[in-house]
Amino acid sequence: MSCCFISVISFLVWLNQTRDFCFNNDAHVLAHAACKTLVRIESSRRVTCAFKSTSKQLTRAQKREEQNIGCGGASLFADWRIVEVAQGSGSGPQRRHNLYPDEIMRLNTISTFAIIMLVSTRCSAQDWSSLWKSYCAAFMDNQIRVIDHDAGDRTTSEGQAYAMFFALVANDRPRFDGLLRWTEGNLASGDLATHLPAWLWGKGPNNKWGVLDGNSASDADVWIAYSLLEAGAAWKEPRYTATGAALAKRIAAEETAQIPAFGTALLPGAKGFHNGDVYRLNASYVPLQIFLGLAHEQPDGPWRQIANQIPAVVQGSSPNGFASDWAEFRPGKGLTPVSPGSYDAIRVYLWAGMLDSGTAERNSILKSLSGMARALYTNAIPPAKVKADGTVEDPKSPVGFSAALLPYLEALGESNLETEQMSRVQSEFNSKNGLYGNPGRYYDQNLVLFGLGSKLHQFWFDLQGRLSTKWQQSR
Repeated sequence: MSCCFISVISFLVWLNQTRDFCFNNDAHVLAHAACKTLVRIESSRRVTCAFKSTSKQLTRAQKREEQNIGCGGASLFADWRIVEVAQGSGSGPQRRHNLYPDEIMRLNTISTFAIIMLVSTRCSAQDWSSLWKSYCAAFMDNQIRVIDHDAGDRTTSEGQAYAMFFALVANDRPRFDGLLRWTEGNLASGDLATHLPAWLWGKGPNNKWGVLDGNSASDADVWIAYSLLEAGAAWKEPRYTATGAALAKRIAAEETAQIPAFGTALLPGAKGFHNGDVYRLNASYVPLQIFLGLAHEQPDGPWRQIANQIPAVVQGSSPNGFASDWAEFRPGKGLTPVSPGSYDAIRVYLWAGMLDSGTAERNSILKSLSGMARALYTNAIPPAKVKADGTVEDPKSPVGFSAALLPYLEALGESNLETEQMSRVQSEFNSKNGLYGNPGRYYDQNLVLFGLGSKLHQFWFDLQGRLSTKWQQSR
């Protein structure tokens, strides 16, 4: 009977260590109860369970989880291992109890129910498709515009762009069409081929809804163009391909610059980022894989030249290993940060982590961003704001930051740090609304959709920046 019961609990431990499974707190409590009952029963048979911390790293993670979740049982199987020790040898509890039939029945019931619950809730907090549906329900209206409820119900071209990409990853063509239609009609004067989309739409001072700032945001523009080109190929829709190609050419004409002594770069928008010989750049606007993809589609465009300069943009923006939101290029001084790293910069780590492992520039980019991994060795929660010199201004970021760092930490081979961040993400899943964080905010969900989508292989990029999706591979 000892071997049988030990096998049951070992199976529970193995499930929790398997990346394909995740658990809610109720399941953890049940498993904890099963293990405690096992300890009592097995003690009567001269066998005891000694729980030993596997490392200082795990002990620290367990304490933090208890603080965050308020449930020691929720951390039990993540941070401890079960070892069988004969009574009278080794360390650990040496207690005897009488064996009662009702205890055996209780263990069997709890163990069986715990296993059923663990399997039935498989990936409940990591089900990407369910998160996409929850995101649509929480942040989109019947017009299919993405709404930031924390900013006056505004809509940005960035929100539309990311949602179009996620709709493609989800094989949600009706929603993709709706997002494209709203974006083109409300942000691009009805034609993305001839107008860059305005970056901000919302309620004006006269209580009328419309464009609030007609300037463009190039990061959104390149994601829209890229998603249209990839959607055209995936769904065999020439209209998407033609619109994406036309938008890409307009971006090349209006949002790129040849910077003397630096090279070709993407400006953050069509206006306001070039003053004399000073150029303002944003490393989070230039995901290398997207520009490799655009270079594949339009080899005559500036995309390859921009891609070649992206490692320099990241390095110049991250002199001490932490990406900054904004940097400026000045003759004789090069590219230097002009702001801390925060809500923009977190995406730099995300994009780097999602690069194909064979990408030539990947290692140099990751090396430029080493400060964030170092910070996580002493603080489980990523900083929300870091100065260019590495000084932390705001030590506690929202859950989206942890999700964004999952691909980055995996790329670095930092499995313990990755596990800690995944644990934090899972702990902030709200089963009532299917979102992450309390409250579940618009920007956090975008970062989680990217981070978990990459981690769970809902999508990935090849060496040429071409997109692959899970649904395409399963056809």
